Amino acid sequence: MAERFERHRQPWTHDELEKLKVLAKKGMALKAISKAMTRSEESIKDRAKLDGIGIARLR
Repeated sequence: MAERFERHRQPWTHDELEKLKVLAKKGMALKAISKAMTRSEESIKDRAKLDGIGIARLR
């Protein structure tokens, strides 16, 4: 069963955006960023794409 996040459809704060940029720059995978920020992978993917932030891909 997929993990459920309580923050469904919550707006992104400035602090969360900064944290996303830092974690992405460190090269963390999408799943790890998702757990660290308690947001869904889809939410993080969508926001990163919107802001032009590159997320590392697992190989």
